[in-house]
Amino acid sequence: MKKYKIGYTQGVYDMFHIGHLNLLNNAKKYCDYLIVGVNSDALVEQYKHKTPVINQEERRIIVENIKAVDSCEVVDTLDKVENYKRLHFDAIFIGDDWKGNARWAKTEEDLKPYGVDVVYLPHTQGVCSTDLRKVEDKHVGE
Repeated sequence: MKKYKIGYTQGVYDMFHIGHLNLLNNAKKYCDYLIVGVNSDALVEQYKHKTPVINQEERRIIVENIKAVDSCEVVDTLDKVENYKRLHFDAIFIGDDWKGNARWAKTEEDLKPYGVDVVYLPHTQGVCSTDLRKVEDKHVGE
């Protein structure tokens, strides 16, 4: 039996790569039902000051077609308590590269009264969308 009934994870999932797939597959191992929030284009522009390469609807379609994902929706906030109040998950999953980060320490504290665990999963080393974007930009100039 899985440790959690409903799990949640959230991200941009721009230029979907093996690190994204590993996170989703690992998260699913811990829950019966996995909900994935795909950050809206406007949200990404607001906090990352970047326009995603792939638009939010296409990113949502890609993510919802991953075998490990049971439900997927576009989200407009990074506030995990707000997302919890709407989605009622038991655990939230994030890469362990965020462990010790002030924002995630606050998220742990904010979710504790609701009985939601923050679970840090192994981060896939050597791959991230930001680096892929740099490679793409380099090739465009050639």
